Amino acid sequence: MNIKSNSSPYLSVIIPAFNEESIIRVTLENVLEYLTAQKFHYEVIVVNDGSSDSTANIVSEFTSLNSKVKLYNIEENTGKGWAVKKGMLSAKGRYRLFMDADNSTSIDHFELMKPILESGSEIIIGSRRVKGAKIAVHQTWLRENLGRVFNLAVRTINGLPYHDTQAGFKVFSNTAAEKIFKLQTLSGWAFDIELLLLAKNLGYEIREVPIIWKNNSNSRVRFSGMIKMLMDVLRINFISGIKRSSN
Repeated sequence: MNIKSNSSPYLSVIIPAFNEESIIRVTLENVLEYLTAQKFHYEVIVVNDGSSDSTANIVSEFTSLNSKVKLYNIEENTGKGWAVKKGMLSAKGRYRLFMDADNSTSIDHFELMKPILESGSEIIIGSRRVKGAKIAVHQTWLRENLGRVFNLAVRTINGLPYHDTQAGFKVFSNTAAEKIFKLQTLSGWAFDIELLLLAKNLGYEIREVPIIWKNNSNSRVRFSGMIKMLMDVLRINFISGIKRSSN
C-alpha cells in the first residue's frame, strides 16, 4: 500500500537530543536512508533539549533539505522524558516511534514492529532481554548488572512483567500516544516505566520484540542517575497505589 502523499504521516520518528553533535548527523542519515526507501509517508522530529553544542545547527541542515525533518528547540535542558513527551504529542503519525539519538537501536527494527502494529497492537517495545535479542556492544560488567538489578526492582515494585523497560526504542499508535503521554509526569530517565505503567493501567497490551543494541560509551546515565530512577520508580508505585485505593 503506497501512502506517500500529503496525508498525515504513517510513521513519526521522535529523536530526543541533548549535546549529540558527535553522532546526530550519522543517526539522521541512517534514519532517512531507511525512511526514504519506504512506501509510506513519514516525519522525523528531533527535539533539541537545551543543547549547548552544535546539535541544533546540524539538525537545521537536514530541515533545510527535507521538509519532513523538523526541529523543536527547548531552551533549557528538561530531561529526556520531557523531550520525548513534546515530540510524541507534537507528532501527527498513525504510529509514533521514539528512538535514541545515539542510534543504539537502528530504525530498520521498525520492520519487525510494522506487521504486529497492522494486526492491531498499539504499543510495542524493543527489548534486549527476550529471545532473539543481541547486544552487539556491551556495557561494562558493573553497568550491565546494575541494569539487570534495576529491571528486577521495576518488575517487583511496579508489577511490570516486561523483560526490558529501558531500551530507547518504543512505538505507540496515535490513539495510545495521545492518551498516555498527556498523563506523563516524569521528565527524567525513569519516564519509560511511568509510560508502561500508565499503559498497563489503561488496559493496553504491550508487546516486546527483540532488538540488536549497541552500547554508547558516552551514555549520560550515571550511578547517581540510577538511584534517582529508583526513587522515581518508588514514587510512581506510591502514587498509583493511592489512585487504586481511591477508586
